[in-house]
Amino acid sequence: MTTSREIRLKSRPVGQPKAENFELASVELGAPGPGEVQVRNTWMTVDPYMRGRMNDVKSYVPPFQLGEALQGGALGVVTASNDPSLKVGDLVSSNNGWREAFNAPASTVQKADPHGLPPEALLGVAGMPGLTAYAGLLKIAALKDGDVVFVSGGAGAVGSLVCQIAKLKGHKVIATAGGADKVKFLKEELGVDVAIDYKASKNLTADLLAAAPEGIDVYFDNVGGEHLEAALNAAKPFARFAICGMISMYNASAPVPGPANLALIIGKQLRVEGFIVSSSWDMMPAFLKDLSEWHAAGKLTWKQTVREGIENAPQAFMGLFTGENFGKMLVKLS
Repeated sequence: MTTSREIRLKSRPVGQPKAENFELASVELGAPGPGEVQVRNTWMTVDPYMRGRMNDVKSYVPPFQLGEALQGGALGVVTASNDPSLKVGDLVSSNNGWREAFNAPASTVQKADPHGLPPEALLGVAGMPGLTAYAGLLKIAALKDGDVVFVSGGAGAVGSLVCQIAKLKGHKVIATAGGADKVKFLKEELGVDVAIDYKASKNLTADLLAAAPEGIDVYFDNVGGEHLEAALNAAKPFARFAICGMISMYNASAPVPGPANLALIIGKQLRVEGFIVSSSWDMMPAFLKDLSEWHAAGKLTWKQTVREGIENAPQAFMGLFTGENFGKMLVKLS
């Protein structure tokens, strides 16, 4: 028998998640059954979208169930196999995060290829957040020559790669982040043209218009709220908005009013499109090819914030909503 600790949803958060919404439990795992493998997780990810799954509402993914282990992206090593497709020692990815080990059908895990990157990058820059940036900017926002790009949450896991892809393709990039250290990162390491500290800003629209007097062509939204309002004010006619996330609203305990200037969508003839990365998995091969080339050429950088131990996974998750993460937030399990 193998002992595995896991994090379960004890109660549904109201507003900001709290430690008491989670519980640490232990389970005993027997040998994997026919067609199954046992995996010892080495890394797991926490992501803002998980907050929505903690509510008991219908969405594009089912809600987490009370008293059950949470789920999310994870990397691990096969420790026992009862299926010929996988052997002991194989690195695999799965959606069985928030636990130290698990048994599962071999068909539900995938052999992982880091493509020359550190393995944990498969949960960040080379994984779901990376593809989100790539697909959102190139397909949803339909980036084209000469575009001025505005990115909210530019120092986050998704936003930081959006900034880099846009710069690699020769565009002017304006990005926001919270705090002097993150603004410095945007300027000195990502090379954005203008970095705005939204926490210090007294008027985000004025700051954005000062950075882009002629207006913006593309807005990649990770934040919503005041950022979306400023982007609408600064948008050129026919600008394209890729709506990836609105983290400023995820912990609201009551409906949040939308920006007061939504009518600008009509007069400016804007295209505003929300998207979910799972609709763009077909772009993964092209994304990984480009990413590998950028990395090999020394043109790519990323940051990670790492918490250690399954017991610290809830704290890592809660830190996403207070700005504790610098780049991708990960939990190292072994």
